[in-house]
Amino acid sequence: MNREKVLSLLRERQGEYLSGEAMSRTLGISRAAVWKVVEGLRREGYTISSGPNRGYRLERAPDRLREGELAAPLAGLLVGRQLECLDTIDSTNTECKRRAMSGAQEGLVVTAEEQTGGRGRRGRSFQSPRGCGLYLSALLRPRLEPDQVAGFTAWTAVAVCDGIESCCGVRPAVKWTNDIILNGKKLAGILTELGLEGESNAVDYLVTGIGVNVNQRPEDFQEEVGSMATSLAMELGRPVRRSELAVHILRALDRAYAAFPAGQAAYLERYSRDCITLGKQVQLITPAGRREAFALAVDQSFNLVVRLPDGSRETVRAGEVSVRGLYGYV
Repeated sequence: MNREKVLSLLRERQGEYLSGEAMSRTLGISRAAVWKVVEGLRREGYTISSGPNRGYRLERAPDRLREGELAAPLAGLLVGRQLECLDTIDSTNTECKRRAMSGAQEGLVVTAEEQTGGRGRRGRSFQSPRGCGLYLSALLRPRLEPDQVAGFTAWTAVAVCDGIESCCGVRPAVKWTNDIILNGKKLAGILTELGLEGESNAVDYLVTGIGVNVNQRPEDFQEEVGSMATSLAMELGRPVRRSELAVHILRALDRAYAAFPAGQAAYLERYSRDCITLGKQVQLITPAGRREAFALAVDQSFNLVVRLPDGSRETVRAGEVSVRGLYGYV
């Protein structure tokens, strides 16, 4: 824990020297203990300069998702007020739900360097190779009925687009309802899961999971998804620091949750503007088969309104059908 706290202090003052005495006083540990922590960070790949009467200065850091990297820039936010930065986990969503059922407070964010059982909608797997992507889940406890939170995935999609844009300077689009698209290929996915109180049927917890392809190379994708997937590094031509991206996305998610659900009109407008599905021919995929349709709009509940070949209109709900574009991935 001291290691994360020292790293957080160095991160907060990156580019400046911070004395061992100041860190010792802030953390309530000895200067020798500060020195020992700094040496441990150096062994982990952190470049920390030091000198007499100057203290320590963080020069360079490996791209790791850890509390010491995230805590300072997320200070004061609800989302991210508690961080669990794990190495390997089956699924950050599953772990977040386990902690929710054990009484964890809202605002908990679980991250992982690698997921062995990453999941998407309809039981699909989400590839989560070590050190390549951003895999995180946030625990929220809105005091609302289930139908009132049905559209929160769309709010999260807007937040993910906001975070990527503020961090990387490019704004992706949204394929209804939960895929984030950049240059016609899938960049990220979102999975929202609910837990309900047994007697009242009110929402006990909401877990929103976000998986972003950050530094994957083409060879990092399995063959079945390689033609439709991309990463930020592939599109930008440079690596992206995952911890920095996590901070931008979590800040945007915190803003979205603070506005939820009162700010629905604004988020509906923004979601509709980002939604690349609208104005396109699509296929509605159900257990009964496939039907062609034309995507017209997103309604007040973030359902998709389509026009069928006979001219009639139908409202499509995310839990009932999948939507695929007839021309390309989107």
